[in-house]
Amino acid sequence: MADPFRVEIPTTETVPLETPDLGEKGPFRSDPRLAIQTCLLVLAVLTVCYFASDIILPIVLAIVLKLLFQPAMRLLEQLRVPRSLAALMLILTVFGVIVGVGAALSGPATAWGEKLPDGVQRLEERLKFLSQPIGALQKFLHQFDGPATGGGGPTLAETLMKGTQHFASGFFETILILFFLLVSGDTFLRRMVEIVPSFGDKRRVVDLSQQIEENVSAYLVTITLMNGAVGVATGLAMWACGLGDPVLWGAVAFFLNYVPIMGPLVGVGLFLLAGLLTIDPLWQALLPAGLYLAIHIVEGEAITPMLLARRFTLNPVLVIISLIFWFWMWGVPGAVLAVPMLAIAKIICDGVRPLNTVGHFLEG
Repeated sequence: MADPFRVEIPTTETVPLETPDLGEKGPFRSDPRLAIQTCLLVLAVLTVCYFASDIILPIVLAIVLKLLFQPAMRLLEQLRVPRSLAALMLILTVFGVIVGVGAALSGPATAWGEKLPDGVQRLEERLKFLSQPIGALQKFLHQFDGPATGGGGPTLAETLMKGTQHFASGFFETILILFFLLVSGDTFLRRMVEIVPSFGDKRRVVDLSQQIEENVSAYLVTITLMNGAVGVATGLAMWACGLGDPVLWGAVAFFLNYVPIMGPLVGVGLFLLAGLLTIDPLWQALLPAGLYLAIHIVEGEAITPMLLARRFTLNPVLVIISLIFWFWMWGVPGAVLAVPMLAIAKIICDGVRPLNTVGHFLEG
C-alpha cells in the first residue's frame, strides 16, 4: 500500500524555475544594473564633453542642425535634386541669410553701442531713486576691470565673450560635419540595423531613430517658425512705440527666443534699457519692454505649448537645470542646445523599456 504522504522528488530531471520578467510587469519597471550602467555611461560622456568641448560641441551642433534641415532635404530629394547638391544649396542659403542679416544689423548695432557711454548719465537722471545702486554697480565693475586690465589679465568684455569661443573656433568644423551628415542620409541607420542581431531589435532601432528625427525636427522647425513670428511682432511693436530700428530688435527677439526662459528675461532688460535711453516720457519708456513681455507670454504660454503638446512636453524645472548646466559646460551654444538634447534624451528613454522611468521623470 502506497504511503499517501510520501512525495517523490525526481532525480534525473530538474524543473527550471521561471523568473518573471520585471521589465514586462509594469510600465515603469527597470533593471537596476542597467540603470547603474547608464548612469556611469552618462557621467563618462559628460566628462568627455567637458574636456573635449572643442571637438564635441561642433559635432553636436551639426547633428542638431541636420535634424533641423532634414525636412528641407526630404523636399529636395522629392524634386530629384542630388543629395550633395541639395546639402550645399541648403547650407549656403541658410548661412548666407545669416551673414546677410548680420551685415545689415551691424550699422544699427554700432549706433546703439555708441549711445551706451552717454546713456549712463541719462539713466541716472531718469532713475534717481536707483542712483546709489547704480553707483555701487559702477564702482564694482571699475574694481573688477581695473586690476585685470593693469595686470594684463582678461577684461570684463573678454570674460563675457569666453562662453562663445568654442562656437566661434568650431564654426568651420560644424559646417564641414553638417555637410557630410546631410550627404550621408540614412547610412548610419542602415549600418546600425545591420549590426543588431535580432529582427525585433532591428525594428526597434528603426522606430526609435524615426521618432527622434520626426519629433526633434518638428520641435526645431516649430520653434524656428515661432521665433520668426516673435521677431516680426517685436519689430513692428518697437516701430509703433517709437523705439526705431525694427529689424535690429526683431532679430534680437528672434535669437533670444531660442534660449527658453533666460533669453526672454535678457530681452526684457534690453528693451527696458533701450526705452529708457531713447524715449522721454517715463511711462512710454517702459512700453517697449511691456510689449515684448506681452508678445512672449502669448507665444510661450499659449501658442507654442499648444503646437508641441501633441508630441512631447518637458519638465520645466529640468529645463532650467539643463540650461544652467549646459551654459556652464559650453557657454551660449550650450544653452541653445540644452532643450533639443533634453528632448532627444526623453525620446530615447521613452523608446527603451528599461529607461522608461527616466523618460517619465523628464515629462512635463
